[in-house]
Amino acid sequence: MEPRFHLFDSPTATKVVKRFATTSLALEESTLPTSLRELVQLRVGQLNGCGFCVDAHAKEAAAAGETAVRLSLVATWRHSTVFTEGERAALALAEEGTRLDERGVSDETWAAVRKHYDDDQIGALVCLIALINAATRMNVIVHNPGGSYELGMFARAAG
Repeated sequence: MEPRFHLFDSPTATKVVKRFATTSLALEESTLPTSLRELVQLRVGQLNGCGFCVDAHAKEAAAAGETAVRLSLVATWRHSTVFTEGERAALALAEEGTRLDERGVSDETWAAVRKHYDDDQIGALVCLIALINAATRMNVIVHNPGGSYELGMFARAAG
């Protein structure tokens, strides 16, 4: 699969992508654990069918210490025993925030997130979910394939 368009071939898209990457770096300063951020982004990539994002966040999660078992079970987290209650709340928020319908995020999911995360972490989760949804959509629109991601590419794109 070849991309149908390279965003860096457009001066305007290049500016947006670089600013997007820089904005995402602020999330690294939050107290939200790196591996949780990567699991959430991996799940959103799966939901949106973004091969590039699944590739990137699986590799970044592994580099952050995630095991192959947990990575392979992210897609079926509701039917797996390897995730904590807090991780399950974050993954539920990621799913409901990605699959928005008329009800948005359920009160049950929001209560679970409030139980496990402080205000700054919740703010980081909300921003993370919104940003990764935008990124997956850009990559899916241009058919950016998975398989070529190298660790640290996001940080380099911000520079």
